[in-house]
Amino acid sequence: MQLWFSEIHTPYVRLDMQIERHLFSGQSDFQRIDIYESREFGRVLILDGFTMLTEKDEFVYHEMLTHVPMAINPDIKKVLIIGAGDGGIVRELAHYDSISAMDMVEIDKMVVDACREFLPLTASKLDDPRLTIYYEDGLKFVRQKTDEYDLIVVDSTDPIGPGEGLFTKEFYGNCSNALTQNGIMVNQMGGTVYADDILVMQRSFKRIHSSFPVARAYQAHVSTYPGGFWLLGYGSKGLHPINDLKAENWRALGHKTRYYNTKLHAGAFAMPNHVLKMLNEALV
Repeated sequence: MQLWFSEIHTPYVRLDMQIERHLFSGQSDFQRIDIYESREFGRVLILDGFTMLTEKDEFVYHEMLTHVPMAINPDIKKVLIIGAGDGGIVRELAHYDSISAMDMVEIDKMVVDACREFLPLTASKLDDPRLTIYYEDGLKFVRQKTDEYDLIVVDSTDPIGPGEGLFTKEFYGNCSNALTQNGIMVNQMGGTVYADDILVMQRSFKRIHSSFPVARAYQAHVSTYPGGFWLLGYGSKGLHPINDLKAENWRALGHKTRYYNTKLHAGAFAMPNHVLKMLNEALV
């Protein structure tokens, strides 16, 4: 008998994956958590019925949320990671010896525990001695911080359930306050194909734009995210994502990435005309 997982992208579109094993299922205080072994995508993390990552393409998302800001500001020392319980962001940041401390704020301990056991590909660096994990609400945590972090990475779920507060104007304003003078915030904004995803993306971009002097969107292509064409957000108090790119410095580090490179970095901030129109409409 064949087992299949179906993720509903819209009332008219769904993604189906053939499943070989159901490795984990749990209901936390915040969400339902499932981890499957799939035939095509390897292990898959599902939260409340939505695909958060697959072993086959997670590197795209995690590399673009980490190496982009690190290539712009090689002096980043202290990092705040909000969400990211699967460990993929920590894994990528752990490559940088220049980082002295990482604070990860994840509201759901069950996600971290399940990923430690069943997703070692992403969770491999969750025991890094520079990492401190706080199991609490990211919105409340960042509200208490001022001029403390050089980088904030917001790896949130979609703006429903536990991730809802991480898409508000207040949250982005608090992130700006928590950053140092040359600080950078990056986050996942949403898709560019389906109507509901576009609205989320536009709302997020508008709020980043109102909270940071330098605000941009950039793209990543994650095959299992709805539509495959995903936007990430960039906010800074002064550093421009292309003009301040330290490409030679970053290449000299010798990181072995699978997706990110410094030529792709510049191109990721260039948008197709129809996506540029969406972003401009968000600011009207």
